Amino acid sequence: MPIVDMPLEELRKYTGRNPRPADFDRYWEEGLAEMRAVDPHLELKPSDDFCAKGADCCDLRFTGVGGSRVYAKLLKPKGAKNTPAVLLFHGYTGSSGEWAGKLSYVAEGFTVVAMDCRGQGGLSDDTVPVHGTTYSGHIVRGLSDPDPRALAFRRVYLDCAQLAYITMGLDFVDPTRIACTGGSQGGGLSIACASLVPEIKKAAPMIPFLCDYKRVWEMDLDQGAYAELRAWFRAFDPAHKREDAVFERLGYIDNVHLADRIKADVLMGVGLLDTICPPSTQFAAYNRMTCKKDMLVLPDFAHEMTGEFSDATFMFIEQML
Repeated sequence: MPIVDMPLEELRKYTGRNPRPADFDRYWEEGLAEMRAVDPHLELKPSDDFCAKGADCCDLRFTGVGGSRVYAKLLKPKGAKNTPAVLLFHGYTGSSGEWAGKLSYVAEGFTVVAMDCRGQGGLSDDTVPVHGTTYSGHIVRGLSDPDPRALAFRRVYLDCAQLAYITMGLDFVDPTRIACTGGSQGGGLSIACASLVPEIKKAAPMIPFLCDYKRVWEMDLDQGAYAELRAWFRAFDPAHKREDAVFERLGYIDNVHLADRIKADVLMGVGLLDTICPPSTQFAAYNRMTCKKDMLVLPDFAHEMTGEFSDATFMFIEQML
């Protein structure tokens, strides 16, 4: 078996390297309280850009933590009530993507809600100011701010949770049948969403990003999606005098530390040749989960959303019907 990381038997036991802040639980409980206090000013209206005979296709917008307006595509079977729902989260820098690709879930009877992460490639705003650099990536956005609540991914994670609760409150959705899924960043956001929203029934994170930053650094794989880590050190801490504090700060948004909160059934997909999000970082999150879980391991695949992952996700989520 090709190896770019630990042997598989070691991966199945590895639980992470990145430090966990002492006030981690309080940090997220306060974040959830802040989210609940926000008036979302929910807006849901038919899309002007896309229509389908069997589906209602809508633009959804809500106000998230810090006042930014967050956008999502919503599709539901025409006239359907009490539908299960699936939340879709996209890859880093991307967007919710095309409408048509979501119709397979709608055809099965699901409401689909696909969020644009604030400040990335879609229609969501990112209007919250932070102290320090904003030029290179969302992992390091807010890293120089004295307040750890300024971390950009804190707000994105809370957007995911807020969207889940908004979806549960829609009069055509069954709030007991909510799933979330995505690949890469979308996989990381699926872990975050399921951890912050215990009512989530199923979560299918594929090749998840945003896990075990210290391990990525020590493997010299801070490139591609994680390249901003090295860019930040080169610009703001070239002698690494603050390295320990930096990785502890990143621990607030490390999904390894959120994973044990998940109550949902989980299906995770990992490619053992992944050099973008190393397998050990993904296994670290999976091994911390105490929920009912399963993992699809593809030994000969790298950081790629394969048909096997997509088909397995669809069949796993379809079990809610």
